[in-house]
Amino acid sequence: MQLFDAVVPAAGVGRRMGSTVPKQYLELLPGKCILELTLEKLLNYPAIHQVIVALSADDKLFSTLSISKHPRLYTVTGGAERADSVLCGLKATQTKWVLVHDAARPLISTADLDALTQACLAEDCGGILALRSVDTLKLSTASQTIARTVPREQIWRAQTPQCFKREQLLQALTQASAQGLKVTDEASALEVMGMPCQLVPGSALNFKITTPEDLLLAKAILSYGS
Repeated sequence: MQLFDAVVPAAGVGRRMGSTVPKQYLELLPGKCILELTLEKLLNYPAIHQVIVALSADDKLFSTLSISKHPRLYTVTGGAERADSVLCGLKATQTKWVLVHDAARPLISTADLDALTQACLAEDCGGILALRSVDTLKLSTASQTIARTVPREQIWRAQTPQCFKREQLLQALTQASAQGLKVTDEASALEVMGMPCQLVPGSALNFKITTPEDLLLAKAILSYGS
């Protein structure tokens, strides 16, 4: 079995949540926060060798989680931006292939992990989970009036995990950093370098918890499934 190390950038504060604590530490199930549930999903996936969590330098909460003592879980100090944290975590990985997953996507499924890893191995090419756009898309003006309708046929919404060969992703992120480029996900770094990356259809349930409404929806889904 091909093994994967996973990197979870968790150094952010999640300002759009409007919480006094970083959103990844908000309770999602009784006694369990968002980050803990996300890490459980990854650690329970058989192909994942170890998980590296990138934390802020002043993080005081992670060590209070029961999962923090897991033998296959390690931490590094992250950076100011997501790409910085991913790069810090990536340097601690050991496997040929790596996964990068958002701390705030606790509803990732085994089926989606299977689909992504199998597609990447089959094509020997990096890839990301993504969803085709089903909405009509509008491009706005600076004053938030409609400029035009954007064709949605080739529009995909990026998700995580994103899966790449370790050395390829290290090269792409390092070069992007050296050029001062701001990349919002790992695939963006590969795009800039002209490296291929495939789109693997994912699930709408694998959404990122960003707002209070997202938190309520995730709680409702988990409650329904219990």
